[in-house]
Amino acid sequence: MTEKRRVSSSLALLSALVLLVAAACGGGDEGGNKGAAQEKITYAWGAEPPSLDPGFATDTTSANVLLNIMDPLVKLEGPNLDAKANLAESWDISNGGKTYTIHLRKDGKWTNGDPVMASDFEFSWKRLLDPKLATDYAYIMYGIVGAEAYNSCKKNCDALKDKVGVTAVDKYTLKVDLTTPQPWFPQLLAHQSFFAEHPATVKKYGDKWTEPQNIVTNGPYKLVRWRHDSEIDLAKWDGWRKADDVTLTRVNGRIITEGTTAVQAFESGEVDAIDSGLIPPSEVPRFKGQPEYYQSSSLGTYIYAFNVKNVPDVHQRRAMSLAIDRNTIIKQITQSGEKPAKDFTPAGIRGFGSINVTSPWAPAAGNMAKAKEEMAKAKNPNKDITFFFNNSPGHKEIAVAVQAQWKELGIRTTLKQQEWAQFLDFIGPPPNKAVDIFRYGWIYDIPDAINGLEIFTCDSGNNSTNWCNKKFDSLYAQARQTPNDQKRYGIYRQMEQVLFGPNGDVPAAPIYWYTNTTLRKPDLQGFSVSPQTFVDFTKISVGD
Repeated sequence: MTEKRRVSSSLALLSALVLLVAAACGGGDEGGNKGAAQEKITYAWGAEPPSLDPGFATDTTSANVLLNIMDPLVKLEGPNLDAKANLAESWDISNGGKTYTIHLRKDGKWTNGDPVMASDFEFSWKRLLDPKLATDYAYIMYGIVGAEAYNSCKKNCDALKDKVGVTAVDKYTLKVDLTTPQPWFPQLLAHQSFFAEHPATVKKYGDKWTEPQNIVTNGPYKLVRWRHDSEIDLAKWDGWRKADDVTLTRVNGRIITEGTTAVQAFESGEVDAIDSGLIPPSEVPRFKGQPEYYQSSSLGTYIYAFNVKNVPDVHQRRAMSLAIDRNTIIKQITQSGEKPAKDFTPAGIRGFGSINVTSPWAPAAGNMAKAKEEMAKAKNPNKDITFFFNNSPGHKEIAVAVQAQWKELGIRTTLKQQEWAQFLDFIGPPPNKAVDIFRYGWIYDIPDAINGLEIFTCDSGNNSTNWCNKKFDSLYAQARQTPNDQKRYGIYRQMEQVLFGPNGDVPAAPIYWYTNTTLRKPDLQGFSVSPQTFVDFTKISVGD
């Protein structure tokens, strides 16, 4: 998913850093915990979630909130992020790996008391595919029979909707027919796009159904306050099927997009933890080695992406990638243990050793001499570049460093910083015509390389580069038809070659592979950040 920090997030400055534990706006302060012992924390979110509608949530901030207020069919757990049954009690695989019959637990419940049923999933998945909604993540379901045809429909679409291979067989059984055997499908069910929504609520309130006074959810926490650009508060819901295992009763969330402000709030005791990526790079050395500092591995890649309509010459794109000194960025700016990106697929993805191509266009230390040689081959290069990035810690510092490196190629780079929502709107897809290059980050939804590589396909809702390569798309289609892991990894390698190999098109310049870094009070027992940058509040308790 689009990485929120990008280094993450974005919207307004904190309006108040005081602890507000009074009655919530609209949704009230009900967490179902009256009379119970209260364990509360205040958490600094790094962004205003662009959407809490699972059909429109494409970023990690939105997904992180959703994962705490919704109940996924499966969860990804353990060092290999294996799919573990959650709201799905079990599933059967038949028809040569192309049919999944998912058996739901019978104790799933919505916050209004309704049972969670298979028909809720059928409604929600087909809603995400509805061509009238034009959701960015619809393509993630294209492995389901009829999904792409329905989502691409222009008129008279109801008949195609009925042909989508998702069927509620009975109250607690969901049948899913896939176009091909897809070994990664159980892991994909953990993604927010596959969450159930409460049909009656969505139909009644339309695009306002996610507001606290309207929303109906089915997870361990309820959304009890959402003051846009300021606060998001969650309260434990005692009606959840595993509520007895949840210790943390309240998460008072403050939206703080500015890193220095977040650190000040943490050090003054006004927040107990801050979102991953909010520590300003200049502050990292001060905290490293301290008990408050937290760092973990991440499945994500930080890139500079080209709008290939505005930077059409591959030699210029290769030259600009060659000119970037990734080692200096990591050692002197980010300083959080990142690794120079050799191509797009990061270390930690299954089959990484068989997939990675070590791009000649992304040397760790840069190669200015070779960059100038490559630039000289470009015909009519665009030497007046406008570069866009969002207002989160580190992005500007990196951009300024790269701006100086590109200057040695004779390129004049104008830097444009935007708040997160405006930035997302600008980069599209398709990107605004003013966008020549933009900062982008991708955090993997599942530990399979297809999840990242597919964003470069021609019709991906996350491809903002205007790059379209039929050979690449053909390899992608072939990979989807290849259930054997090793054979599929070989196809992924070919896809990386098209992107970043010796003859690669270089629609983006890989910069580094992410780590997760944050600050949290040492007494937050069970606190961790997943490789996908998620914090599971159900695992946290406050120590003595």
